[in-house]
Amino acid sequence: MSEASEATPAAPYQVLARKYRPQSFDDLIGHDAMVRTLRNAFAAGRIAHAYVLTGVRGVGKTTTARILARAFNYLTEDDAAAGRDPGPQIDMPSLGVHCAAIAESRHPDVLEMDAASRTGVGDIRELIEGVRYAPVEARYKIYIIDEVHMLSTAAFNALLKTLEEPPAHVKFIFATTEIRKLPVTVLSRCQRFDLRRIEPEALQTHLKSIAEKEGATIDDDGVAMIARAAEGSVRDALSILDQAIVQHRDDESGAQVDGEAVRDMLGLADRTRVWALLDAAFSGDAKGALDEFRHQYDAGADPATILRDLLELTHLVTRVAAAGPEAASTGPAGDADAARARERAETFPVNALSRAWSLLMKGLAEVAAAPDPAAAADMALIRLAFAAQLPTPDEALRLLKTERGDQSAAPAAPASAPAPAPVAQFAPPPTPPPTPSATAPATPTDEPAPTLRSLEDVARLAGRKRDATLRTELESFVRVVDFQPGRIEMQLEPRAPGDLANRLTRSLRDWTGIHWVVTVNQNADAAPPIREARHAEVMAHPDVKKAFELFPNAKIAAIRDIDPPLDHDGDEPGEDAPNAEESAGG
Repeated sequence: MSEASEATPAAPYQVLARKYRPQSFDDLIGHDAMVRTLRNAFAAGRIAHAYVLTGVRGVGKTTTARILARAFNYLTEDDAAAGRDPGPQIDMPSLGVHCAAIAESRHPDVLEMDAASRTGVGDIRELIEGVRYAPVEARYKIYIIDEVHMLSTAAFNALLKTLEEPPAHVKFIFATTEIRKLPVTVLSRCQRFDLRRIEPEALQTHLKSIAEKEGATIDDDGVAMIARAAEGSVRDALSILDQAIVQHRDDESGAQVDGEAVRDMLGLADRTRVWALLDAAFSGDAKGALDEFRHQYDAGADPATILRDLLELTHLVTRVAAAGPEAASTGPAGDADAARARERAETFPVNALSRAWSLLMKGLAEVAAAPDPAAAADMALIRLAFAAQLPTPDEALRLLKTERGDQSAAPAAPASAPAPAPVAQFAPPPTPPPTPSATAPATPTDEPAPTLRSLEDVARLAGRKRDATLRTELESFVRVVDFQPGRIEMQLEPRAPGDLANRLTRSLRDWTGIHWVVTVNQNADAAPPIREARHAEVMAHPDVKKAFELFPNAKIAAIRDIDPPLDHDGDEPGEDAPNAEESAGG
């Protein structure tokens, strides 16, 4: 067999992060401000002698340093042959004389130093000794020091004088992830560029283009998961994409990567199921939250990842609740997450969301330290679910003030009036009492739960329970879309408090012993508020019309029910809570 027919050895495989490393400023993504500044500086001839590049891992600090070194020494073959020197160039449309050697870190005039392994003053003295010698081949001698914050104090002090007044043929480029660890004396001698995390949209576009070049296809869900897991780092994103392509490589059709494959590879939870877990915890359904968590855990999701996803969704809903619906579109959330966040923000009060954030942060720290992370996550979800049944601080203060006011008015009440309800909202649900024996007498305070057939019944029950604020809000701000036993669908007036639905759910659970589902639907047809309907009904009555004809300047002071239809109690509950809207006149 001839030598020509022998198969040539295959080139060693290069990971995507190295294969697609940017070679010019045009290839950089997400750093337009830095490129624009450098372009203006090169055009004006105002090129600094020292630069410091800072940012998190994988955003391109070392890559930018090499591109900058290439720009300092850029020289085309034609210019070199003609003996011309056009000077540093920001635009490098083709490889120059020194470009390949600089990109491969083998150019004699571009010296790269890792400060993590060479931290001593002796290493810096060696560098300073070489500064005084002119470059061998290129226009400038470039010193690139990576992780410069690792240098010792003595090394920094030894470098200061040279850094302040280097020879004209020397340029310094520093890179660091810990900019605050650099001495101020060093920072003041450098031009600083902060390389920010890459925006998710730009990173997703970049990943899709690389996947196409590699003959792979990846859907939008998979790209979004990779971008979110990379946290703005291009190198991390390309490493995850490389792993996904390898795991799902098909010799015939190429790699087919979808969101489910990326989720399984990263140990992430399904986004829809994370929302379901959040809903269960916020509604106080501890069993449902634990079952949902166990399902995600059994499917391979990491407990810490699940809690981090819950934290991310809690933060998103809180932003929407505090800053308005448009805040959902400013974060990394997709369209589905943004729509869900706007829906939850209408029912979850900001103070309850803030409390949930604190509990989840504490739970995440416990998961990281616990010998059994799943058990620690269970405990965090249980605390979150039971905290949903407790009043928020402002609600507790309002209830306490109301209770104190009722107790001060207790001596003036008739002897037959029922005693004020205890403030049970401030403690977790009590343990059920033991079953009484057959000979034990029935407690006189037991009473059947009321049957609620309409919002009017709910408002009367609120008055009977001495919650005048809730009764007034129900009568003034709520429009009923649909009312069924155990479920209320309603619209809220613009003046309605943001936590009205949440307080109504909690109050109905306390008063009736069952969990009511209260939803807000602002787009459906709804009946007018109770007071508005009651006022219209009264004004349409023939006797009222005749009274206003006789007394045109009269005003309605109050409208009260004569016989409120509560099944188990014939008392009129509204006397202690007069209607605020109609009682203005006299």
